[in-house]
Amino acid sequence: MFSVIFPGQGSQIVGMGKDLYDKFDIVKNLFKQADETLNFNISKLILDGPKEELDLTTNTQPAIFLISYSIFNIVKNEFKLDLNKAKYFAGHSLGEYSALSCAGYLDFEDTLKILRIRGDAMQNAVPKGQGGMVAVLGTTVEMIEKILTQNKENLRVQIANDNSEGQIVLSGKTKDLENLIKILKKNSIKNIKLPVSAPFHCELMSNATKIMTEELNKLNFKNGQNKLISNVTANEIKNPDELKNLLIKQIENRVRWRESVINMIENDINHFIEIGPGKVLSGLVKRINRNVKIDTINSQNDIEGLKI
Repeated sequence: MFSVIFPGQGSQIVGMGKDLYDKFDIVKNLFKQADETLNFNISKLILDGPKEELDLTTNTQPAIFLISYSIFNIVKNEFKLDLNKAKYFAGHSLGEYSALSCAGYLDFEDTLKILRIRGDAMQNAVPKGQGGMVAVLGTTVEMIEKILTQNKENLRVQIANDNSEGQIVLSGKTKDLENLIKILKKNSIKNIKLPVSAPFHCELMSNATKIMTEELNKLNFKNGQNKLISNVTANEIKNPDELKNLLIKQIENRVRWRESVINMIENDINHFIEIGPGKVLSGLVKRINRNVKIDTINSQNDIEGLKI
C-alpha cells in the first residue's frame, strides 16, 4: 500500500515547475487561475523570482501548494495514474493543505486563498527579529524535552517539528533561543539557526491562530476521497469538522512528522510518493525507515518512472 505526501515551506526555488509549465496546458491553466484567484501574479514570481519575494511566507505557502497541486493533476489527468488509490494523504505543515485539497476536502481556489492568509498571519504574528527557529541534530525528542523542562522557567521555547530520527526543530523568542544554544553546546548537541523570520508552530503564533480560526470557520470542507494524517495527532483525521479544528491547532502545535510516518508504516504502508518541489520529505522518510520504497515526483521523468 502507498501514501502520498506533500512538502512544506523550505522546498521552494525560483523556477520550480517550469519544465511542467512549458509542456502541459493543465499547469498553465492552474497558474492562470491562481493569478486571478489571488489577484497577484504568483506565476511570474514562481517562474522568474526574485527569490527574496518568493521566500516571504505569504508567497511561499500558496506557491508550493500550486506546484504540488499541478504535479498531482498531471499525474492524474495526463498520465492516468490514480493517486487517489493511496491509503493515506499527508503533508508537512502547509503540505497538509496540499494533501487535503488534492484529496478533495477543499477546492483549489479556497486552498490558495487560505494559504495566502495563513502565510501572512504566521509571518506577522511576531515582530520581525523577535522570534526564530533552531534545528537540532543527532539527538532524541526525549532529550530535548528533558532540557526544555529543566529550563522552562528561563526559556520560552517549544519543539516545532519532530521531523525524523535525529532532526528536531525548535521555535521561540530570539533571546531564549540564544540561551538555549549555549545549553545545547554544553551538552555537545549540534544545532543550526534556521534562516526564517518567525517562530512557527509554537505559542508565539497565537495571533495567527485567532485569524485562522475565523477564516477556517468560513470555509466549507467536504468529505474527501482519502484518509488524511494529522500533523497534530500523527493519526487519521475522522471527519471534516475534526479536520478544521486540527488545522487551527496546527498553527501553535508540534508537527509530528516522524510519528506520522511511523504510524503509516505500522498501518501497512510500504511506499511513499512525495508530490511537490524538492525532496525534503523523501529524505526524512528514509531516515525514519530505510526499508520502505520512496518516489519523489517533480518532473516528467519522475512521473514516467512512477509505478503504483
